[in-house]
Amino acid sequence: MARFEMYNSDMATFGGEARAETFCDMGLMYATGRGCPVDLIAAHKWLNIAAIKGSDRAAELRADLSHSMTKMQLAEALRAAREWMTMH
Repeated sequence: MARFEMYNSDMATFGGEARAETFCDMGLMYATGRGCPVDLIAAHKWLNIAAIKGSDRAAELRADLSHSMTKMQLAEALRAAREWMTMH
């Protein structure tokens, strides 16, 4: 699986639940390094966005992931998610 970012919400024009699951999958991709280097900040960002969009699974995964992150990493991930949500 190739690494990808969704800078434009037109790239994820699925229905609400499917879109949340797409963001959750992106979080899992970064958390596990599936097709890309492991990036806990990006993983938390996408899981956070998925949780905001309604994915309970993403909320649980995000909580688990946060236990292995520093406060600085968490702050950066939250900033990145907030910035993405503001732009989209």
